[in-house]
Amino acid sequence: MSDEAVILIHGVWMRGFSLLLLRRRLDEAGFRTELFDYASVFGRDEHSLDRLSRRIRAQTSRRVHLVGHSLGGLVALRTLDRLPSPLEGRVVCLGSPLNGSAVARRLNRRGRRAQLLGCSADVLCRGLSQLAPPTEVGVIAGTRAVGLGQLLGVFDGPNDGTVSVAETRWSGAAEHCEVSVSHTGLTLSSATAALAARFLRSGSFAAPAT
Repeated sequence: MSDEAVILIHGVWMRGFSLLLLRRRLDEAGFRTELFDYASVFGRDEHSLDRLSRRIRAQTSRRVHLVGHSLGGLVALRTLDRLPSPLEGRVVCLGSPLNGSAVARRLNRRGRRAQLLGCSADVLCRGLSQLAPPTEVGVIAGTRAVGLGQLLGVFDGPNDGTVSVAETRWSGAAEHCEVSVSHTGLTLSSATAALAARFLRSGSFAAPAT
């Protein structure tokens, strides 16, 4: 096993166990993995970022990577600013609405709907700045349109049912690729896991030339 750690970060309304299959596949690819569990709705946003920062700094592996699904990708990238030095590793975002989420904005539009997203509402609605982070970021987007967004009717282009491909196309990313899976399917797909492992190793989703 290589001396490279991966911290996996779940999305909104989920818990760490939702990434167990992805974790197993990254384990099999030779990484040391662990799950980061946090309160995505009822917790305090700043507290979660501080906890992840401490978790990263506590790692003893030579390199530490972050893999975040949906909101988890936003959490990963926002945490980079809290580290005392640049991350010695890479970040992979799976279906993360880095430009903001139309589904989140629809859910957050009025009244009690805001409580559905809680402390994560703001970042899910607006996304991140376009400044390039101090590490390489790869984004994997799903294109199988099965999910909440279809019921809300917010998409007019390729999407994974919850997040549109356009919402994942962030100028701060080094690479972007698409797979034919749904939003939840991004955490279950063997193809997604293989692409994530490849990017963490090499900084590219492209297969090495033979």
